[in-house]
This record gives sequence, C-alpha cells and structure tokens, in this order.
Amino acid sequence: MAFAHALKIALAAEAGLDMLHVSEQRNLGWTEFPGVRGTLERWQLLPPDSPRSAVASLGIDVRKVVMKDRDPVRAAERFLEKNPTDLVVLAAHAHQGQMRWTRSSVSQPIAKAASAATLFLPYGCRGFVSQADGSSTLRSILLPVDSAPRPEPAIEAAWRLAWALHSPEITFTLLHVGRGEIPSVEAEEQPGWTWKKVTRQGDVVDTIVAVAGECAADLIVMTTAGRNGFLDALRGSTTERVLRSGVAPLMAIPAALM
Repeated sequence: MAFAHALKIALAAEAGLDMLHVSEQRNLGWTEFPGVRGTLERWQLLPPDSPRSAVASLGIDVRKVVMKDRDPVRAAERFLEKNPTDLVVLAAHAHQGQMRWTRSSVSQPIAKAASAATLFLPYGCRGFVSQADGSSTLRSILLPVDSAPRPEPAIEAAWRLAWALHSPEITFTLLHVGRGEIPSVEAEEQPGWTWKKVTRQGDVVDTIVAVAGECAADLIVMTTAGRNGFLDALRGSTTERVLRSGVAPLMAIPAALM
C-alpha cells in the first residue's frame, strides 16, 4: 500500500521516486522490490510488456537502491543525508499499543536526517490509492488545527495533494479541540471543494479519532511542533498517538517546512 501511494504521488508531481531496501546481502535482486512497470501496466498507464525506458516517459525517475547494512535505520540515515527528500512514505505497524519504530534507537536517527513531510500508512487501514488500478478515492481530509503549532503548513499540504490527485469533490474538515474559536486560516477555493469548521471539547486524541470516523476521513494531515516530522510524530506526541489509532493514513508536516 505504501508503494502504491508513493508511486501515485510521484506520478502526479512528476517527481523522482527512490525505493530503498536495506539488506545484509548486497546482491539483492530487483524482484525483492515492488514491480514498477508491472504496476503501471496494471493501472493502464503503460502498454503490456513495456521496456524499462517507458517509465521515464510518464515524467518520473525511479531508482531502486540497495544498501548493505545490518541496521536499516543507520542505512536510511546515510541515504537521507545524501539524498534530500520532500516526502517520506512509510507503512506503519501497530504493536502492543505503540508503533514499532517508536523506540529511540529507530526514530531519532531517521529524524535527524529527514526533516521532510511524512505519510504514514497504518497496516489494516483504508488508503486512498487503489493498488488494483491506481485510482484515488481522496474525498475527505481532516485537519486538526490550533494556534500552535501553526496550521498553515498542514492546510497547504492538504490542498496541494488534493489538487495534484485531481480530486473533483473533496471536503476539508478543520477541527479545533478546546475552548475558544477555531484559528483564522485562509482556505484555497476550488470548484467542488468544501471547507468545514468543527469545534469540540474533550481529550484531543480521542476527539480527533472520533471526528475522523464521523467524517469518514481518507487522510489526516497534522502540523508537528518541531522541525523533524519523524521525531515529532514518533515521540509520544499527539501526532504519534493519533497514528497509533490506525483510523486513517496520516501525513505529518514539520511546522518549519513551509
């Protein structure tokens, strides 16, 4: 699922797509990676039996990178330091109430290397990109907002993604949990786009999860307080606790990113 989402977004942005696999054996075969051409053929974006060069004709540059290392986190850190990345896409595994990579030995090294937006796809949740045909079902985005951290980076990321995926009708739900009015923000207006404002009181995480269910959110987008999306999303923060619920894919946007 993470691969399907990364490939779809790369196609929409005409971006480079790096697929990283870490193994103790350097002679890993390409069959260990998800099939890019096979997927694009299944999505009817390439004809059957297309050559490798056909992928570039779609405006994307795909690299399959194998790094030899016993420690995948250390290898990912080295890769990200040398290859600046705009978006990291990860499959997330809930394990005994915590994400498997919340251990400091895993989250902190990656966080130092990747101050990028991060799209987490919890196992078992419904994504918004079909693995079968590549179609997007992004129709509802939940944006928890507060005065701090500032919500603008998350709001901009949300509408840019919706625009890139050509979502014809989509509802953006701005949720403020607590006393007072919802922060004043500028909304991008497009035909078929609806912006709603919701104010609730109660436990922040429980309320976000509840409203995500009420509005059938296909994606939750949250601004994280610091510069490192990984670090903020995986250190007992509100973002990490929402992610653990597995209610929907979650995109974490570092406040200092935009």
